[in-house]
Amino acid sequence: MALDLRARPNSLPWPPIVLAAALALGFALERVAPWGALLPDWAASVGYAIAALGLALDVWAMATMTQARTNILPNRGADRLVTSGPFAISRNPIYLGNTLLTFGVGLAARAPWLLPLAVVAALLVERLAIRREEAHLDAKFGAAWKAYAATTPRWLGLARRR
Repeated sequence: MALDLRARPNSLPWPPIVLAAALALGFALERVAPWGALLPDWAASVGYAIAALGLALDVWAMATMTQARTNILPNRGADRLVTSGPFAISRNPIYLGNTLLTFGVGLAARAPWLLPLAVVAALLVERLAIRREEAHLDAKFGAAWKAYAATTPRWLGLARRR
């Protein structure tokens, strides 16, 4: 049975599943094959800052979506196209925040296995969720989505002008 992309992008909430798996695997690998001692002392401070930035971006994006009265869950359909707040600089600020949070926790907790796993998780989220979410938004919001996607980067970068 095919999923109606206009109704919802996915049947499973892949992003939190992928995030939890990356965190669990990273800490398990650190217990089995530790190499956190290789990190310099200053890495923990940088990690706390990166994790705080990621968490702040997550909270800001979720608050913006709540204020816009649209769904936050990644396996449910969007009620509105949100393009303000953190969505003006990234089409996926929650996933960007999750990636920063994972990377920051890896440094702060001296669990460097999380550093490459943050990248792997981001790639999996793009493959399992973002592409389908973008198809959902295109099916639901058409020209408005296309205009937004043409000027706002998927992850982070300079906005493109038309």
